[in-house]
Amino acid sequence: MPIKAKGFKNSKAGTYLSIGSTAFGAISVVKQARMARKDNDTLRLVDAVVSAAAIVTGLALLYRELKKLGDDDVLLG
Repeated sequence: MPIKAKGFKNSKAGTYLSIGSTAFGAISVVKQARMARKDNDTLRLVDAVVSAAAIVTGLALLYRELKKLGDDDVLLG
C-alpha cells in the first residue's frame, strides 16, 4: 500500500512540480502549431492557440499559488 504525501498538492514542491509539468505541455503545443502551419490547417492552428492560452493561464494560476505560499525565492520577489 503506497504512502500518501499529505499536503503535497498545496506545498511549494508540489507547486513547482505542477509548473514544470504544465510548461512541459508547451512542447506538444509548439509541435502542433508547427505541423498546422506546415499543413495550412487553420482548425488545428486555432486549437494550438487555445491550448497555448490555457497553458499560459495555468502557469499564471500556479505562480499566484506559489506567491500565496510565501516562497522565499529571489526570482519571485
